[in-house]
Order: sequence, then structure tokens, then C-alpha cells
Amino acid sequence: MDPRKQQPGSEATALPSMRPARTRQGGERTGTASGAAGMAGKPSALPQAAFRDGMRIAAGVLLAGLFGLQLLALWRAPAMWQAAEILVQPSAQPLVLGRHELAAPHAERRQFALRKDARQGWMLRNLGSSVPVILIRREGELRSGSALPAAGKQMRIGAAVFTISHATDESLSFSGAGHHWQYDGATLSRDGVAQPPCADAGLAARAMGWWNRLMPLALSAARPLSFGGNVHCGNRLGLVGEEAAAALLYRDHGRLRLTAGAEGAHTTLQLTSGRADGGGSDIRQQEYALDGVEALAVGSTRFHVAVRGESLVLQPGRKVALHGAPEIQLPPGVEWQWRQRALWAAPQSPALWFGLAIALSALVLARMLASAKLPRLRLAGERHAVARTALHAETEQPWRTVLLALAAAALLASGVASIVAQRMGQAPGAAYALLLAGGAFALWLSMPGRLPLAVAAGLTLAATGLLAQLELGLGAGDSSWLRYYLKTAALLAAGSGAIQLFRLWAGRRQAAPALFAMRGIECLLALFAALALLALAAQVLWGDETGVFDMQPVELAKLALAALSAHCLALRMGWHSAAGDGAALRLRWLQLIAPVLLFLSLLGLALVQVDDYSPLVLLLVWGMGLALAYACAARNRWLAALLLCLAAAGAGGIVLLRQAGPEGLAHLPVLRAFYADRFQVWLDPARHPHTGQQMLLGAQAIAEGGWRGSDGWFGLSTLGKAAPGALAIPAVQDDFAPSFFLNRHGLASALALWLVQAALVGGLLLTAWRCHAAGRAARDFRQAWRARFRCFALCGGAAFVLGHLLLSWGTNLAIFPIMGQPMSFLSAGGSHLLFFLLPLLALDALSTASFEE
Repeated sequence: MDPRKQQPGSEATALPSMRPARTRQGGERTGTASGAAGMAGKPSALPQAAFRDGMRIAAGVLLAGLFGLQLLALWRAPAMWQAAEILVQPSAQPLVLGRHELAAPHAERRQFALRKDARQGWMLRNLGSSVPVILIRREGELRSGSALPAAGKQMRIGAAVFTISHATDESLSFSGAGHHWQYDGATLSRDGVAQPPCADAGLAARAMGWWNRLMPLALSAARPLSFGGNVHCGNRLGLVGEEAAAALLYRDHGRLRLTAGAEGAHTTLQLTSGRADGGGSDIRQQEYALDGVEALAVGSTRFHVAVRGESLVLQPGRKVALHGAPEIQLPPGVEWQWRQRALWAAPQSPALWFGLAIALSALVLARMLASAKLPRLRLAGERHAVARTALHAETEQPWRTVLLALAAAALLASGVASIVAQRMGQAPGAAYALLLAGGAFALWLSMPGRLPLAVAAGLTLAATGLLAQLELGLGAGDSSWLRYYLKTAALLAAGSGAIQLFRLWAGRRQAAPALFAMRGIECLLALFAALALLALAAQVLWGDETGVFDMQPVELAKLALAALSAHCLALRMGWHSAAGDGAALRLRWLQLIAPVLLFLSLLGLALVQVDDYSPLVLLLVWGMGLALAYACAARNRWLAALLLCLAAAGAGGIVLLRQAGPEGLAHLPVLRAFYADRFQVWLDPARHPHTGQQMLLGAQAIAEGGWRGSDGWFGLSTLGKAAPGALAIPAVQDDFAPSFFLNRHGLASALALWLVQAALVGGLLLTAWRCHAAGRAARDFRQAWRARFRCFALCGGAAFVLGHLLLSWGTNLAIFPIMGQPMSFLSAGGSHLLFFLLPLLALDALSTASFEE
């Protein structure tokens, strides 16, 4: 029997009586439970509609207040200056430039030397031991202190000499240290056999090693060859007397390149032309001609290179040191041209202003058309047997729908254009980003239908996060911190525009009915899961724990996982015990849960790459939350009680572990093998001043904030001002954003933030409960499945959000060991906002709108 057909007596019970409403004398309509809609014709319709707008008004007031605080921060920000151009004049002696002269915060004190040669022009020699200089030409990039190995040459690394017998762009064969070696950018072979994995290699490293051995070179994941240490294993070539990673051989833009490693500052590194006596100079001391070089990169600072007459002109960008006044002491031959920080500057492209003006104008006109909405509601209730809801009354205005669609499209285009401008180094001012974010909030508030609690709370949290990121940007000592605010505002506008366009399109009754049929939805879910898996595979092959292609595929995978699991559970809830024997039910379970298990296994393999167990904890919270939702929906009290007991046991275990201290950790072999260093730092950060610096600085910032913020006025007097202490916390824009918020605004403001976060999670669960009730009352299987799918998807999304909040607050308040998870909306997590949070709010809004149809 088809499991999609509802069985008699199953949970999809009948709706209340749907008899037509009776008409009394005088035109007043009455009826049964469904006929209660006739009450819309009574005067109580106006207060009910006004009550529905109460959430919208409250959210608008909160957003306006947070918008005003951002405007005040921009207004009070002091004037700051930065180097627009660095002019270098020819000199008899090489000019040494470093962190101070280059305005590059990540450069060394003596970074590189410049001189002008009579024949070759300007020449550069890198002097830094740990920070290389990247020379960017039209044909590619060149890393200073590196060289391309060639056949017949010798590599001298410390006292060891390796002779290169064969060299191509893809592979390198050489002899030395008593063996013959071959390396292809991914796998190191010794005497023709791939080396075994190292003893300390994790599961991900071992799996990656086997992948590289089995797959062709085009599908292999690049892994550098490390010289140093005393052990031959994996991609390590041991050298006696040298530190591990003293030198590296790696794949760079399709070619193999030799360079010094992080631990090789004092290790001899030469690439000679075959002389056994080792004639030649260290490759880290070689000079590079700047002829044809378009830009230089030192740390996070990028310099555009140009020659103006006899002078060399360096134009710094991205991460440039800021100064309170256009004054600085520079050596002879070096001169700066100053530029004031432009917070209120208009974008260089007029298209950005044009798109934003269209969006704001369309929103204003749409609001003017909706001003007479409530009287039309009353007339509609008097004319029709069933009262029209606010959603239907608003969508009956075709011009208003067109204006909203125009505003959404303009915001989407403006957000994308702003992101592109930032990538090109032509970022608009902070004032433009403020208007862009304001347009995104206004679009959410202008959409037809009720504004759900979760959406109102999410928008408030997003505005709070923008305020915190703006404070970070204005209080920092360099120009790069504002990029978090600009990027978040642009992503919020682009994501909001795309989502509202989809909502308006999906709200049409004839919008692609085949696409929203059961088979079409299953195909969409399968494609979505496949896309997420491909993105995760790309991160495994070409990225790292920070993501790939400037995005985090894990966020897309979490959304796909929540949707796929909700689909399987929604189908399961449509079964009945009489639908088949036990074997048939077990087979159905395997059919439904198999794709979820496959997706979880692949997702877990990708997450193991991260040097942090927080993704596993996040998955555990999500799994327990979704299992609890299923237990409640299926009325399985024993399963619900078991899950609650497990959650209580986990909380009790954390308390007991905290009380046991570092000494008690020694008696727990499981924790000693599972990120023992993080537990040691968590239990006693004072003993680990280096690795525990993040936790110690975060605790110090929270203590300085107290109840009313570091200024005693909940951060109002320090809006737009410098924040040197809190900015010293590593990853303060991501994992430790709550510490910055507590430092600036105090614990009292954090309590208000907790209430809004609780409203977000509670609002998602409230909508899920209403979807569950609608699913139980539905007669048609597809309607029941749709309601149950929304229920479980919202529960899964709420579990993920709750996990993020618990891990982030637990990390900042030292309740848990340090775990790298951003706080939803507050941290600068662009992928988390675009691929997970905004779609989750859209699902909540669509689910709420379905109750009004």
C-alpha cells in the first residue's frame, strides 16, 4: 500500500464541519467551527487586524531605534586618516620599509628593501623572515623567498642536499637522504611506494591520503611536502637537526614551488645549478624586478604599484593603518599622500545609488497604497460568506505587488553590486551600507500578511549584529574592520531581495503547480542535497576549515540536512500501524533514513577537517532536538523522556568536569584523546598563557563591561569611539563577538539580547506547533505532508540556532571549552546569514502565511 495514502484512524484526522454558513434575517452570517469566519463581518475585524499589525509596529520601533544608534555611531566617529599613496624616491642606498612606513599592520618591522637599478629599474628584496611578499603580475603571482625547481638543479635544505632528476609542472623526482623521492603536489612516494600515514594523523588526513592515491591528479587535494623533523611519514621528509616544516614544496597555480616554512627562519635554503659544493645564495635573499608587477601583497595589505617619473608609487588598500591626524615621521626618501576615512562618501558607481533609490521609492509607494487596508477588510467581510484575511486583501492590490517585487529586485541587484564593488577594492561608504540594510528591513516589514514572532526577533537580532559590527569597524585601528559591516549589509540586502521575490512568486495560486507537487518537491530536495554535497567536496579538495571560494559550504549543508530530514519524518508521520506488517515498515524506514545517513556521514567527514569538535556538538544538538520534535509529534513519551534525561546528563557532566579540574581530566582517557589541549585550556587557562589568551582576554573584556558597559552608560557614550582592549581578542568578529558586546553594552543589554534570542527560537517552535496541528487536521495526504514538513524543518532550524547560541555563549562565558561557532546574527558570518538564517526566516513567514489562506 502506498504510504502516502492516509489510513482510516491515522493521525491526519478530519477537519471540523465545513457546512456553509447560515444567514439570519438582517444579513448576519452564522455557522459552525469553519463558519466562524463570518465573524469577520463584525466590527471586531478592525481590532483583530490592528492586533496583527502590533508585531509589525513593535518590530518597526525596535529596528528604527537600532538604525538610529548606527546613525549616531557614524555621526560621532572621529576623523581618521590613512595613507593614500606612498612615494619612494631613488636613493644611493636601499630604502628599508616596514610596518610603520607601509601602514601595513601585519608587516614586519623591516619588511623589504627597495633600490633603483640603472638597467632593470626598481628592485625589491624581502627582509622578513615570517611574512612573505606576494608579487602580482598579469600572468600570475610570485611568492618571495620561493623558487621553481628544475631538472639538474640541487636543493640544499640545511645540511641535506637533494638532486633533482626529473621535473615537470605536475611532478618532481629527486634523490637524497638515502632514498629516491617522487612528489606530485599531493602524495610523496619513497623508493616508488607512497609513505604510510603519520602516527598523529587524524581520520581526515588518512582518508585524504587514500583519496590522493586512488584518484587521478586532477581530482587530488593539494597537500604540501614538509621538510624537517626526524620521521619519514605521510608528506613529511624527515631531516636530522631541522625543525618540522623548515621548508615546503607545494603546488601553486599548477606548478611546484619550493619555499621556506614557518619554522625555517634560520635554515639554509638554496636552489643551485648542480654544484656539489653548494655555490649560490639563499633563495629568501633574492631580488625581484618590479617591472611588470601590478600589485604587492604583504599580509592582508595590498599595494597597487606604479612608476611616476623617477618615483615608485605604492597605493595601499584593504588593511591600512589609521591615524588620528595626517602626521607621521618617515625616513628620507619616503613620503605619504594622506586621505581621510570616508564614512559618508557616495559609491564610485552611480548604479549603486540608482538601484537603492529605486528600492526605497518603490517601498514608499507600496506603503502608501496599503494605507487604506483596514477599511477594505471590513467591506470584504460584509460581502463574502468567508472573510478575507489581511494576506488576501493585500495581495489583491496588483500595483502594490508589482512595487514590492520591484523593490526586492532592486535590493537584490544593489546588494550584489555592493559585494562586487567591495571585491574590486571600491567599497562604498558605511552610510550607503546603512541605507542598504535599512531598505532590507523595510522590505521585510512591507510584505503582505502577518509578521511572525520569529521573523520580528530575527530582524531585531540582525540589526543588533550590524550595530556591533559597525562599532568594531569604527573602533579599530585599521581600515579593514569595516568590511564586516559592509559585507553583512550587502548580503542582508541581496538575500532579503531574493527571498521576498520568491515569496511573492510562490504566493500566486498558479505559480508552477507541477513544481510544488510531491514529485517535484522530492526532485528539488534531491538536487539541493547533491548541491550541498558538491560544495562540501569542493571544500575538502580545494579549501580548508575557513571555507572555499570565500564561502562556507557547511551552512548550505545544514539547511539541506534540515530539509531532507524534515521530508523523511513528514512521510513517516503519514504511516499507520495498520499500513503493513513489521517487515514492510522496517523496509520503509530504511528507504527513508538511508539518504539521511549517507548525507550525515559525508557531512561528518567534511567537518572532521575542522580542528574543532564544535560541528559535532552542533550536529548532536540538532539531532536531539529533531528527535524530541518527532517524539512529541508521535506522542512517544518514553522517547521524549529519554532525550530529556540525556540532555540533563550532558549538562550535569559539564558541571562535574568543571569541578574536577585539570587533575580530574587525567583520569578520563576519552577526553585525553579528544582535543585534550582545549579541555586543559578551558579548565586552567592561566597555565596556558599562549593558547589560553583568547579565553583570558575575553574574560577580561566581559569583566570590564560589568552590568552597564565599560562606559557605564550601556555603550551610548562610546558609540563610534575606539575600542583597543576588546579588539585585541582573537577572532572577536566571529567566535568572540559576544565578549565585545558585553564589554561595550554590559550584562543588562545582554539580558535583553537573550530575550530576543529566546523569542526567535520560541517563535520558530510556535510556528512549528501550528504546522503540526494543521497536519493533524488535514484530510489530504499532500496537505498533511506539507504541514508536517514545515513543522520538522522549523524544529530542525530552531535546533541549529539553539546550538549556535548555546555554543557561542558557552564559549564566551567559559561554560564550555573554546569552540569556533559564530553567534547567529551577532557575529560576522556571511555564509551563516545568507545560506541558513534568512531561508529559515522565509520558511517561518511562508508557514505563517499558509494559516491565513
